[in-house]
Amino acid sequence: MSSTASARAELIDHLRERGITDERVLHAIAMVPREEFVPTAFKHRAYEDSALPIACGQTISQPYTVAIMTQALQAEPGMRVLEIGTGSGYQAAVLAMLGLKVFTIERHYDLLHAARQTLERIGCNVATHLGDGTVGWSAFAPYDRIVVTAGAPEIPSALLRQLAPDGRLVIPIGGREQQNMQVVVKIGDTNQYDVFDYGEYKFVPLIGRNAWERDDAAPQG
Repeated sequence: MSSTASARAELIDHLRERGITDERVLHAIAMVPREEFVPTAFKHRAYEDSALPIACGQTISQPYTVAIMTQALQAEPGMRVLEIGTGSGYQAAVLAMLGLKVFTIERHYDLLHAARQTLERIGCNVATHLGDGTVGWSAFAPYDRIVVTAGAPEIPSALLRQLAPDGRLVIPIGGREQQNMQVVVKIGDTNQYDVFDYGEYKFVPLIGRNAWERDDAAPQG
């Protein structure tokens, strides 16, 4: 077994030990080459369970965070999933590996351009868009699942409107320094929702019309 394969296998064992129980999610993470999504200087750390810096002052989330958010989506193959915050493209690749129809939005052109190249290189079919993720992507709504990979002060109403009946939204909510992961489940075709708390996390801030206005002093995590 190569050193990369060994490191990947160790990461999957570690995620199991931390409580990730969805084998489909674990398989998807095992199949996505995380080293392709991190800067060259950090490739030797690609399979550590830690966030790593990428361009534009952003980060690639730690594998556990990606795993817990993906598991919380409870998505089935063929579902339409909107991701807010493409970043490196790693989370989108994991979603695509699960057989989902992935739509992802990024506000930084340089990040989106690099993510598009990486996703194409590894053979992931993902629809990408440059824009304000806090207003969603109405052209392809509704979405069965929405995942937001940055921390917001509150749930953007535009994202709730783009959620399909019985849909699920996973989003970190709180201040700039720390948030609580929330899973919002739409009740049928109503405007009512059940909300579940998945504990404390630390994300870069969600910037846009319906979230934070600017990302000065952005936390790294």
